[in-house]
Amino acid sequence: MSATQTLAAARDDFAAMLEESFGESELAEGSVVKGIVVAIEKDLAIIDIGLKTEGRVALKEFAGPGRDQDIKVGDEVEVYLERVENALGEAVLSRDKARREESWVRLEKAFNATEKVTGVIFNQVKGGFTVDLDGAVAFLPRSQVDIRPIRDVGPLMHNPQPFQILKMDRRRGNIVVSRRTVLEETRAEQRHELVQNLEEGQVIDGVVKNITDYGAFVDLGGIDGLLHVTDIAWRRVNHPTEVLSIGQTVKVKIIKINHETHRISLGMKQLLGDPWEGIEAKYPVEARFKGRVTNITDYGAFVELEPGIEGLIHVSEMSWTKKNVHPGKIVATSQEVEVAILEVDPVKRRISLGLKQTLQNPWDAFAEKYPAGAVVEGEVKNKTEFGLFLGLDGDVDGMVHLSDLDWNRPGEQVIEEFKKGDMIKAVVLDVDVEKERISLGVKQLGGDPFQDAGELRKGAIVTCEVIDVKDGGVDVKIIGSDMTAFVKRSELARDRGDQRPDRFAVGEKFDARVTLFDRKARKVQVSIKALEIAEEKEAVAQFGSQDSGASLGDILGAALKKQAEKAD
Repeated sequence: MSATQTLAAARDDFAAMLEESFGESELAEGSVVKGIVVAIEKDLAIIDIGLKTEGRVALKEFAGPGRDQDIKVGDEVEVYLERVENALGEAVLSRDKARREESWVRLEKAFNATEKVTGVIFNQVKGGFTVDLDGAVAFLPRSQVDIRPIRDVGPLMHNPQPFQILKMDRRRGNIVVSRRTVLEETRAEQRHELVQNLEEGQVIDGVVKNITDYGAFVDLGGIDGLLHVTDIAWRRVNHPTEVLSIGQTVKVKIIKINHETHRISLGMKQLLGDPWEGIEAKYPVEARFKGRVTNITDYGAFVELEPGIEGLIHVSEMSWTKKNVHPGKIVATSQEVEVAILEVDPVKRRISLGLKQTLQNPWDAFAEKYPAGAVVEGEVKNKTEFGLFLGLDGDVDGMVHLSDLDWNRPGEQVIEEFKKGDMIKAVVLDVDVEKERISLGVKQLGGDPFQDAGELRKGAIVTCEVIDVKDGGVDVKIIGSDMTAFVKRSELARDRGDQRPDRFAVGEKFDARVTLFDRKARKVQVSIKALEIAEEKEAVAQFGSQDSGASLGDILGAALKKQAEKAD
């Protein structure tokens, strides 16, 4: 080989080596490489990465949240190579970026495998906190810090603890983690283990942890149970704070365990004797007892007969006379009352009580004081289409039906003469205690004209006084009685020409014959025409015959003359 060829080969080897060197450099930039700490100067570490040059990395990059700065000469470290050579001829290195790259690879594996990762809460930001996951920074929302809201997060800061990755976006560099998920999982495991050691019917001690309107949560040593307000005591407990306080140690009985949801129901009253046992013998029907009003509702009032035993006075059993009144206007809370036992149901644990049964029935009292036929006085409370309602003695009401307002006039007409507030008298007709009804009559005050009619009967001759003149006839009053009648136009005279109502005047009197008198149907009718025909027949019978030859005028003349003589 000639010298020229040898020189050319040497150049080619050098070019290849140079190209290889530069190729390695290009591949190395932007990646994580290993280096040796060759010196430490003040706050910088000098690191040789094997590129015939060295780089400088600040010592603070080797420290971080939850870890100390621990590096010395000779240590092998991984760094991120940003540039092979800068203007000073040094490599540009970064330990933070190297750690971040390492963390992302490791975190992605943990995220895909749903594994927990270790991190350190090192700063508070809007809406939550920042967590260092060994170089990668994640966001911890405030709602994901703990199972329950916590006020002081100081004890959680700067301490390594497990987290669950909820979301990762490498392109944007976002990581969202949760501490709450880890706690819930741990708690679920603990609860499962604790629940397995508990049995229904077991009696244990617990500490009141929280109190709500519907009960209290009791800590049973790592797991909570609910003590419902109805299971605190046999008596009525309006709010758990009446009996319990937070931090109080209580003895409870496990009523029920739901192994799927890990919910535990507790009871305190179950540790005491059931007051409902033998309740029927203790509180017999119709017996009277004293109790205290504990609660008032729209439909009645609850009365405590003894601790754990309550009965209900329904609003319909509170007063004989006060209807549609709120129970709060009859009794008051904490008031002591005497009640009667109406019904006892030990299965449903219900006792029906009566308040009005301890008082005299006002309808009984009224019937004793005012028997049928007695006269009473009352105020007109109401007018209806079927009669008047009067307020009577004993705070009871009586009704005067339209048909009992007047003997002769229609009730629809008579009722208009009364108004609310009027004091009127009436006769007691009937008292129905069971239906709580009192029937009264106003017309009975004056007696029944049909019963007092005396010898009045059909065919009798009566004297009538005109009280009203109408187109169809005249209204008259029968003298000597309280009865009235209507004489139709056709009954005013035998002769058609005289059947005119206008020939009569109010106050005028005339005789007429009774054509109908029915006591049962309460009807009476009188007729002038019937009287004239009867007198004519009588005259013919007395003063003439068919073969006498006398005219009707002669007969009537003779009869009238004889009648006049009798009158003289």
